[in-house]
Amino acid sequence: METNVFKVRASSWGRLFDCAHAWEGTHILGMKKPSGMRALLGTAVHAGTAAYDRARLEGTECSPDDAAGVLVHELHNPAFDVDRTTDKLSIRDAETIALTLLVRYCADVAPRFHYIDVETQLDPLAIDCGNGLTVRLTGTMDRARVAEAEGGIVIPDVKTGARIISDGKAVTRGHAAQTGTYQLMYEHTKKVRTVGAQIIALSTGAQAQTDVSPIFDARRVMVGEDGQPGLIEHAAAMFRTGLFPPNPSSVLCSEKYCARWRTCLFHQ
Repeated sequence: METNVFKVRASSWGRLFDCAHAWEGTHILGMKKPSGMRALLGTAVHAGTAAYDRARLEGTECSPDDAAGVLVHELHNPAFDVDRTTDKLSIRDAETIALTLLVRYCADVAPRFHYIDVETQLDPLAIDCGNGLTVRLTGTMDRARVAEAEGGIVIPDVKTGARIISDGKAVTRGHAAQTGTYQLMYEHTKKVRTVGAQIIALSTGAQAQTDVSPIFDARRVMVGEDGQPGLIEHAAAMFRTGLFPPNPSSVLCSEKYCARWRTCLFHQ
């Protein structure tokens, strides 16, 4: 039987189940739109923290000032299209927020972890879902790390955003699909078992807070348990029918976030 292969990036699972119609537009039909300034800010923070962590792992010199240079370069020379009119955030303000978060990460967060890999290269993982359908997990851990914890190997994922910290605590809700995919792909690539994931939260809000979540097993969200299907099985059912239902109630249902907005019937 001929196999239909659907590729799903680790970072796109949330959008698939938030509004599958929007996900289809971006990941199957190839509709694109520029990123906003908040996305650029997050990318710059990730570049700076990764440079710092990679140097520590390799035993080379990299001060917070060195990492700041990487951050600033990324902020002013993005590798993707950016609409600088969105988010009401100037490049100067973005740089101030990003540098503040980088310094706090280097001083308060990074020393808490024993990283064993930074920006790990992952092999795609093909999952046979039956009836000639394969779901292929893809993605890069350019914002995640691999760390040794007391219970075993953990995948800490760096997240930025104004609402990534609530009541002083890192928000894990909504991030299990991505980190669970990382767990599955890392296990497939390295042939080792992971015990869970963590969220390293760097708030881009006014207070520039940081926090680290407890370890949680995100992979079960993807594979399911005790007779409850996981997200992979639910996605396979969607792919078999070719129906990608819209969600006009999504908080991301707007021209700002959706590349399919102008041709979508359902937000009226």
